[in-house]
Amino acid sequence: MDSIPELMESSNSENTSMSTDTSTNNNSNNNNSLVLVGSSSSSSVSAPSSSRYENQKRRDWNTFGQYLKNHRPPLSLSRCSGAHVLEFLRYLDQFGKTKVHTPICPFFGHPNPPAPCPCPLRQAWGSLDALIGRLRAAFEENGGKPEANPFGARAVRLYLREVRDLQSKARGISYEKKKRKRPPQQLTPPVPQLPPPGHATHHQ
Repeated sequence: MDSIPELMESSNSENTSMSTDTSTNNNSNNNNSLVLVGSSSSSSVSAPSSSRYENQKRRDWNTFGQYLKNHRPPLSLSRCSGAHVLEFLRYLDQFGKTKVHTPICPFFGHPNPPAPCPCPLRQAWGSLDALIGRLRAAFEENGGKPEANPFGARAVRLYLREVRDLQSKARGISYEKKKRKRPPQQLTPPVPQLPPPGHATHHQ
């Protein structure tokens, strides 16, 4: 499973705006492979975004295939369900770099905590959301039927929404910035037409 940290390291590099972490905890939670992958992924920024996406999608797909092989008992892709995708996402949390504060943490809801805390590191919601998008596309590109796509299962969508909401509250970060609501347009009442001067009506 050595390739799995590489998968999420690259994903995290594409979602830096959503996964700003405290660096004080990274040294004790990351192994050498993460550091090496991080340095190599940063050097590929100049590559075209389309080919970068395709390369990342291929690595993600190969990694998920390796996960199925290492699963006990081993799973074939045809038997993979949304529940297995959820197992995969929870497994990836051990490679996460995003600090997610628990409700009892004094920094719960603070985007920039002033001091370190023992709260766990998790995969950022943005990383997981992008990962599922790539795997969903790769599944169909590799012969899978859209109606049988486990990455598009309702349980997976609900899980991602739950992770987004939880991390939004725990980290004090809103993920709705791209969906700004337009202020309601105030309808101006019609201006009543007054009679021209000199034509005022006289009441008897």
